[in-house]
Amino acid sequence: MKLIELMVEEHKNIKRMLAIIRSYSYKVLKGEDVPTSDFRAFIDFVRNYADKYHHGKEEEMLFKHMLEELGPIADKIIRYGMLVEHDLGGLYMGELEIAIKKVEDGDMEAKLDIIANAVGYANLLTRHINKEDNVIYRFAENNLSKETLEQLELEGEEFEKRAIEEGIGVKYLKLLAYYEDKM
Repeated sequence: MKLIELMVEEHKNIKRMLAIIRSYSYKVLKGEDVPTSDFRAFIDFVRNYADKYHHGKEEEMLFKHMLEELGPIADKIIRYGMLVEHDLGGLYMGELEIAIKKVEDGDMEAKLDIIANAVGYANLLTRHINKEDNVIYRFAENNLSKETLEQLELEGEEFEKRAIEEGIGVKYLKLLAYYEDKM
């Protein structure tokens, strides 16, 4: 599978997790107990599947080649758009983790912070994915040289081999299926 097609497929998995995160946030809003271990599993998914695995391909391969080859336009959309949003997503997850700890320590007001950061992350990533799928990836496919696109395929294959060895995809797809079955 081509690298960009693979990343679009990964976006579908990330959106599945975003739906789960929103669903669990709604449960907290309705006054249900905060399932902190579940929220920690969501953070694990985000940090390892979305950030390390998926964003790793974007940042280390696609964005890198776009910055090298496509000039000021790519520089603006990557450095001041996509990478800023990746960082903001990390901030939401860090704040969510802090809020979970506060709730575990008895600070029930921190439930609000769980909801705010979880839903903020879900909203950010929904918009972010839409931009990547419909603008950034198409811009790359239409403007990167044939040689660069071929190089991306080779780099993507190597990245995937390492990910398969680590069991990244299998682990997090099972996690998704588990939580979708609970919904």
